[in-house]
Amino acid sequence: SFLRKYKPSLKVGIFERETFPRDHVGESQLPVIGAILDEIGVWDKVEAANFPIKVGGTYRWGNSDDLWDFHFLPNGVFHDEPRPAKFEGQRLETAFQVDRSVYDKILLDHARGLGCEVSEGVAVREVRREGDRITGLALEDGEEIEARHYVDASGHVGVLRRAMGVGIDEPSALRNVAFWDYWQNTEWAVTLGIGGTRIQVMSVDYGWLWFIPLGPDRTSLGFVCPADYYKKSGKRPEELYLQAIQDEPRIRALVWNGKREGKFTTTKDWSFLAERMTGENWILVGEAAGFADPILSAGLSLTHASAREAAFTILEMGRKGDPKWLREEYEARNRRRILQHIRFADYWYSANKHFSDLKEYTRVIAHDAGLELNAEKAFQWLGTGGFIEEDIGVGGFGTVSFNALHQIAGRLSDAPGKSAFGGFNGFALNLQGARKVQIPHYEAGHVYPIPAYTRDGKVLPLTGVLAWLIKGLEASPRIDDALGYMAKALPSVGIPYNRRVHDGALESLEALVRDGWVVGRRYKTGTVLPEERPTEDSFIQGNHDGDLPAERVAAALRD
Repeated sequence: SFLRKYKPSLKVGIFERETFPRDHVGESQLPVIGAILDEIGVWDKVEAANFPIKVGGTYRWGNSDDLWDFHFLPNGVFHDEPRPAKFEGQRLETAFQVDRSVYDKILLDHARGLGCEVSEGVAVREVRREGDRITGLALEDGEEIEARHYVDASGHVGVLRRAMGVGIDEPSALRNVAFWDYWQNTEWAVTLGIGGTRIQVMSVDYGWLWFIPLGPDRTSLGFVCPADYYKKSGKRPEELYLQAIQDEPRIRALVWNGKREGKFTTTKDWSFLAERMTGENWILVGEAAGFADPILSAGLSLTHASAREAAFTILEMGRKGDPKWLREEYEARNRRRILQHIRFADYWYSANKHFSDLKEYTRVIAHDAGLELNAEKAFQWLGTGGFIEEDIGVGGFGTVSFNALHQIAGRLSDAPGKSAFGGFNGFALNLQGARKVQIPHYEAGHVYPIPAYTRDGKVLPLTGVLAWLIKGLEASPRIDDALGYMAKALPSVGIPYNRRVHDGALESLEALVRDGWVVGRRYKTGTVLPEERPTEDSFIQGNHDGDLPAERVAAALRD
């Protein structure tokens, strides 16, 4: 869709082995996808499908039996508004829980409507190559295809990846299997606003369950556990699946009156990363390039983002952009993204004290990764590849803000971490040994080079909030003065300096400190930033569903 949107003259072919609609696991989205759907012009079609609106998740995971919530909106407040709605207001911060049989067909039909030539039910039989160049495809129906560029969007199968002899790395000791089925007539745990709800992620002693409403009547319910545990249990996959549901009281209550569709499915659930993601005239996107454990609900976000960047890379090469630089930057960015999520999943599993039957398994994960489980050590380990999001110039970790990361660390560790900027009121730039480079910015079908510094594998992009914060620190190393500079400068270019921008600047400051781009100082006067992090904020809190009106909570969960 991106290729045809930004260059309608391109001839684009899509060759799909399956015939749509068809079910597919991976239904829980993150808010970053909304902007991508809006950019290709398909938001209204997806919204019209009336999928549940994901406003967050409820977890039983970490160092306590207590439930806790991850909100996309402050305090989880989702206001009633008519549907279908536009991509604006509170909907900028929410996501969808999609029935993939419906969602994927919407996307495929939209691509067809933009002029892509779509072939369904036709597999690629042979990939023809000369060295690192693909020369053509032979389809199952006998058709021969030749193209300038080839994109592998075949998921785990990795049709082009395998044909080009590209191996995979498995950087995690996580070796899980997943079992799932679809259910009719289960209850939503909560109903928020019109169509809003939270997914449920519940731990049992030997694994965890996902519960994702896909519509008024249909729910995806899956179970994940180590492959070794499954083998040693002596149980068939379906037996273990049903046992896990019975062993988890919250999920058991929600499905009490439900009925399975009988589409029970199993799969290997191992994180991996392709050794290469690009070649002379081919590129890997989505799960063909890599996969991170589904505990973080990041799979579709990684897939959508990589597809967008791959399309822009191809378009820019057509404008005589430097193909070597474009391919290298695409690969570096997506490799970093996937590795971040693999690392974060390792942390989640290692730090979950509910896995009482899996203590050795979680110990091996932590040992293999070199992970120490107190919060501060975990922060250092997670930040190996840097804490700065290159394309938007803010501090964070993948799809998680720094504030949320602190709250999660507090939930997973015995003691929360402290802010890296705590105890200081001044910050001096440290660019010693850094190299000035250009990194890509993907916008409106183009790939624009923007200035950045790089050092020890970490990148400091001079864009977004970071660029303004650095300008402020260059004007004065005192944080009060630097933030004051931003408060005056931003409105002059049409950007309001509000609470959100202020908080974003402080999150970016922590990223700068942790990545070594600034060094803290303590002046005799001026506001000293705090070290301690609150145990809760407006986005991660203990579960308070009991405070909601009774009609908003599943009857099976009411006291």
